[in-house]
Amino acid sequence: MVNVVAAMKSLIHGLVKLAGLSPQTVEIEPGTVMNFWAPKETKPKNQTHTADKKPTKPVVVLAHPFAGDGILMWFPQVLALTSQYAVYVPDLIFFGGSTTSRPDRSAEFQAECLARGLRKLGVEKCTVVGLSYGGMVGFKMAVMYPELVEALVASSTVIEMTESISNRSQKKIGISQWSDLLLPETVKGVKFLFTVGSHKWPNWLPDFVYKQCLEA
Repeated sequence: MVNVVAAMKSLIHGLVKLAGLSPQTVEIEPGTVMNFWAPKETKPKNQTHTADKKPTKPVVVLAHPFAGDGILMWFPQVLALTSQYAVYVPDLIFFGGSTTSRPDRSAEFQAECLARGLRKLGVEKCTVVGLSYGGMVGFKMAVMYPELVEALVASSTVIEMTESISNRSQKKIGISQWSDLLLPETVKGVKFLFTVGSHKWPNWLPDFVYKQCLEA
């Protein structure tokens, strides 16, 4: 059987490369690396160096939600924006191969890693566009690094996830804890995650596609 998820990823990656972006891995600090899709011309010599060339267009950073890695969530916007903007799409820590040996799981840590990674890629100022979890990271980044973040666009998010907001959100979605939604263990769970995390998700997709997502 054809692996639909792998084929879809290959197609998306190919289209994004044609649009002028390339996958880049940046070492934030020893034990912490963050993956980006970024303009090819700003690629550093290796993951420990800072880019020699700076972006020549206004910079837009697309911060993804919890449902998947960056480029799978944002590729339509990437294809639409690259003619006028230098587009950077990070995989936040614990997504898409971005990892850390530190125990910190906070939005502040994500914001710190994202800001440091962007600076290593030659970014001095940017507009951050954040969806859901990416929006929370964007808010933190704007507060912590006002000299870097010129503007912030946030959708379907909150400034900070408090206990009361968390409890109300869980009740609205119909779950007892976030892991029930965000760490699915069944085909039904994967389908529910994408349905909740997307606008008009195509429910006609066959179950084997969700199974491949679960196994990926």
